[in-house]
Amino acid sequence: MLKYNIRGENINLTDAIRDHIEKKVGKLERYFNEIPEANVHVNLKVNPNKKAKVEITIPLPQLVLRAEEEHDDMYAAVDLIVDKLERQIRKHKTKVNRKFRDQGSAKEFFKMNGNGLPANDEVEDELQIVRTKQFSLKPMDSEEAVLQMNMLGHSFFIFTDAETNATNIVYRRKDGKYGLIETN
Repeated sequence: MLKYNIRGENINLTDAIRDHIEKKVGKLERYFNEIPEANVHVNLKVNPNKKAKVEITIPLPQLVLRAEEEHDDMYAAVDLIVDKLERQIRKHKTKVNRKFRDQGSAKEFFKMNGNGLPANDEVEDELQIVRTKQFSLKPMDSEEAVLQMNMLGHSFFIFTDAETNATNIVYRRKDGKYGLIETN
């Protein structure tokens, strides 16, 4: 049973918007044998530039579904975000089926089609690794790693922290700033 927690910032939450969200997100239930007990966290915002931003998070036992979308129209943003969530479920189903083909637990959580494969198995092509790279990690600080990343034109860069000797990752965020992932 999905329970909805819908919040709005700078927006009047109407019954029509609520109904649209519940109807569209409710369609995700068809991917599961038993409808999981889950809270659907929905955050709606209208930014100063008048764009509607929708964020949906659904924590499930095997995965956390999360997506966000910005659009001029709130209803269109909800439709696009549900498409993203469906793609996440299909990818996860394919991955789970591949790893646990012989174990019943994965097959019981997701609906399968007649041949034992997840429905919508076309996602399998998206998971194919098409290129492998090997390289040595150079000791450096995070600022130098950001410079290297920008010089290469990449959106992330893996490096060895010169002080801690740990493998870390710097990445470019959607807002244009940088993030750092530190490993233990």
